[in-house]
Amino acid sequence: MTVAVIGGGISGLAAAWTLSGHGHDVVVLEAAPVIGGKLRVAPVAGVPVDVGAEAMLARRPEGLELVEALGLRTIEPLTTAAALRAGGALHRLPARTMLGIPSDVAAVRESGALTEHALARIAAEPDQPPMPPVTADLSVGSLVRSRLGNEVADRLVEPLLGGVYAGRADRLSVQATMPALYAALGPGGSLVEAAAQVVSRPSASGPVFASLPGGLGSLPVALAASARFEVRTAVTVRSIRRDGAGFVLSCGAAPMPYDLRADAVIVATPAAKTARLLADVAPVAAAELAEVESASMAIVTFAFRDIALPAGSGLLVGLGEGLSVKGVTISSQKWPLESGGLTLLRASVGRIGEAQVLHRRDDDLIALARHDLSTLLGITAAPEDAIVTRWGGGLPQYGVGHVPRIARVRAAVAEVPGLAVCGAAFDGLGIPACIASAGLAASRLGE
Repeated sequence: MTVAVIGGGISGLAAAWTLSGHGHDVVVLEAAPVIGGKLRVAPVAGVPVDVGAEAMLARRPEGLELVEALGLRTIEPLTTAAALRAGGALHRLPARTMLGIPSDVAAVRESGALTEHALARIAAEPDQPPMPPVTADLSVGSLVRSRLGNEVADRLVEPLLGGVYAGRADRLSVQATMPALYAALGPGGSLVEAAAQVVSRPSASGPVFASLPGGLGSLPVALAASARFEVRTAVTVRSIRRDGAGFVLSCGAAPMPYDLRADAVIVATPAAKTARLLADVAPVAAAELAEVESASMAIVTFAFRDIALPAGSGLLVGLGEGLSVKGVTISSQKWPLESGGLTLLRASVGRIGEAQVLHRRDDDLIALARHDLSTLLGITAAPEDAIVTRWGGGLPQYGVGHVPRIARVRAAVAEVPGLAVCGAAFDGLGIPACIASAGLAASRLGE
């Protein structure tokens, strides 16, 4: 079977790897001049650093299994201890929370991130009138604010969810972003006790996160270098149409388009692009995916010399702190990098609804990040180097109703023989989730 995979990010490349391993003739078509999607390594002061995703969950098997199949090795973080900026000061990130939802008032008290009023509300929540059974999806923000108040939502939950989705708690789905908690809340009852139930479950031993020597951006390169499938970059696919039992893809620039034929197609692009490509072959799926919002963000990566920073992997910033930077990763303290004595760190800027800050020029974004780094970490030294990496529309938003929406998308696509979809908009933003999504798409085509 000849399979065209549209999209050369980790989802598309993982799907191509799986299908080619089962003897199919696979070509990956990527519109950008390079593959990798949101996995990318760039030199900063001569040191290669991830400027996209920089860690993958090691408690899920899909990423580690793919790394092992490629003959690569993983590295572990040197530290995962992180700080939280809340109430105008840095605090230790509270332990034993479910993406910021407390399961243990003592752990939150120890961090110092909340006022006594908020701590008292957490302590009292299990004794309040119980929540009714949760039978429909709801936003994380509405859930947390109703049971624990605005301070918990803004200081704890917003920075955790913002760090993952670049989204807002008041718009993100409990069912999609915290499925285990959503299930635990099914009978109703206490939010704190449901969070404790999830947090206390046994988990696999070993590190929570992993990366690769040279950065996670080396994973797409290794997949393409396997030569198990063909990769064509700078190829824009404009439309897909049925042609008998197969498909015809219209490719190339509008003045000089050309057709590419395939027996089967996997679309592994962001939701908005996938919606446009499915418009003719799966219009119901296209309409559903067109409703999935996305957030844009930028990562400003710095190299400093001769600065002193607090121990730890970085920090997150709570809502209402008056800062544009929403998180900082101190890469040279988090990972075993050969940094030549430099301090390397990444500042994340932008959430959904904050596109205006990303309209600034690179030098203005660098100046903005430097201002916030001075406030957050006391860094006043000039950097040895700084680069800006922009991820326009890079993070799909898992809004209320996302899970049934994706089920409807897959049901509509299943009605078209030889067609499958995968990517970060479906089952999770993390690398293992994207690889799992690719596996489902490959199995849909019979592997």
